[in-house]
Amino acid sequence: MSKLKILIFGFAFFAFSLTLLFAQDSEVKFTLDAASPTIPLPKIFKPNIDLSGRGFNRTSSWPQSLADEKILEKWKNDIGFSGIYRIQYNLWEINQLAKDKASQNKLLDNYEKVIKNISDAGGTVILDIFGTPAGLGEVLDKKSPPWDLKAFKELVKNHISNLSCQKKYNIWYEVWSAPDLDEFFLGRKQEYLNLYRQVAEAVKELETEAKIHIPVGGPSVSWWFQNPDGNNIMTVEKSLIYELMKFCYSYRLPLDFISWHSYSTNPGAEGEITKYKKTAVKLVRDWLTDYFNFDKNTPLIVDEWNYDSGMNMLPERYENSFVCASYIPSRIKKMYEAGLDYQVYFCLEDFYNKKEGVTRNVGAFWLDPEASEYKGEPKSIYNVFRMLKYLGNNMLSPTSKIDDEFLSMVATKTEDGAVIIISNYIDPDIAKNYISKNIATLNDRERKLLMNLIRANKLEKIIARQIDISSLRLSAKLKALLKKALELNDLANKFKSSNRNIRLEIKNFPGYYSYQKYTLDSSCSTNCAFVPSEEKEIDVTDTYQEGPLSISPYSVNMIILKKEIKQVDKTVSEPQTEEKVSDSTK
Repeated sequence: MSKLKILIFGFAFFAFSLTLLFAQDSEVKFTLDAASPTIPLPKIFKPNIDLSGRGFNRTSSWPQSLADEKILEKWKNDIGFSGIYRIQYNLWEINQLAKDKASQNKLLDNYEKVIKNISDAGGTVILDIFGTPAGLGEVLDKKSPPWDLKAFKELVKNHISNLSCQKKYNIWYEVWSAPDLDEFFLGRKQEYLNLYRQVAEAVKELETEAKIHIPVGGPSVSWWFQNPDGNNIMTVEKSLIYELMKFCYSYRLPLDFISWHSYSTNPGAEGEITKYKKTAVKLVRDWLTDYFNFDKNTPLIVDEWNYDSGMNMLPERYENSFVCASYIPSRIKKMYEAGLDYQVYFCLEDFYNKKEGVTRNVGAFWLDPEASEYKGEPKSIYNVFRMLKYLGNNMLSPTSKIDDEFLSMVATKTEDGAVIIISNYIDPDIAKNYISKNIATLNDRERKLLMNLIRANKLEKIIARQIDISSLRLSAKLKALLKKALELNDLANKFKSSNRNIRLEIKNFPGYYSYQKYTLDSSCSTNCAFVPSEEKEIDVTDTYQEGPLSISPYSVNMIILKKEIKQVDKTVSEPQTEEKVSDSTK
């Protein structure tokens, strides 16, 4: 798995500056300065999401891995489709209706309706192509690699031709999802590469015929260093990502983006250090340019991510969904700092599929699969995406680094003010995640000692301070690693139950502003109203100070400043005429 750390961001009016002076036990000062430069808001901060779900729709003409139509309509109305949206495009499912053309056409129309909504709104569709149709697979299973590659290529080419060449929708084609896992793909490495080649060659032919660019990429592996044979961070050169680059370079195939999944409780999951002393993102970029002559700006996308500790059903994603909600802004910030170009949260609606044994509460919406009619509501997670929609078009180039493990702050320029998002997320697995992030920096002997501690159940006791590190025969480097993990764990335990105080200073914003604060916290987990928790008018003629704001653990606060036109009473008494004066004295 992966993690990271590097930059920091904020946003503001004409040009905002963010300064944070921090001591873990003291008040945090956050300065928003309208005299500092800004940069365009990176697209990674858009409210991007995978539109998957397994909801109420039981008709064969509705895509079975797509969220309920009512939810899609609500998202469209509340947030819109101007970001990046991933759709699972199931060729097996489409082919199953081959003998019922009316239903098959209705199914394709339903796919296309969602794609069109996104494309018309200026958004981008990542269309994940998967599911080998019956008769084309080596075995009768949608997870099978195709045995007739030529027929598979023509099938895919027809779909891409219709959507991209004829309809001209804005689509990026992703070849399969998690092909390194048997639950999703029954083939091996070479079979995946052969499958990718068919899609890529179909794209090349269509680009030549239609004179347009059609992006294609992958491999959407379950973690950036994984491959179908299993792998770990010590042998990243064996990753399917590396093999796909080499394969595309050798056969001169297009590779327009690289994608992978990243589920974790660690907001800095992209900061994992490799044995090359580089993070995953940095190493993948080096592979692209230094080894295979691809464009250094090839987009890197984490196309599936969520708060995840390895369980299908987590309270932090439902009855305590405010935990996941606070995780989202922190994670996106760390992704940006790591150098990722895009992210796509998974997913819009919870999954319930008894037939396939898939039950996961990963959605921004929950649902009752047993109800006779659709029954579901948004979790507090949904309101975080509504907050992201409010971010302005410009982001601050930071003037100082925020050295805080838990607080995440963002400030943006809007047309008539500023928007600030503050999240307070505390990683419950911070000690283990810190060790995992740095394990590749240890030598072979140190890694073996660490694994021995894990097998003997001693690591848990070390973290709980039941075993003194100084009593163990370990290298100085390994002791230092464990000591740092302990310090972070102690800090996390402290702030899980302690509010943080933030003093907001606003400079160089002459005039009056309306001040609205929205809060997501433990007071609400599902069907939470999206209304301000505080509203007032402030005078920012000179430097204005707000706070201290008390920020509770696992919460998200959004502050919206909007310029007000102050009405001045210019009423003046009517001058009296000479006649009126004389009359008044009679």
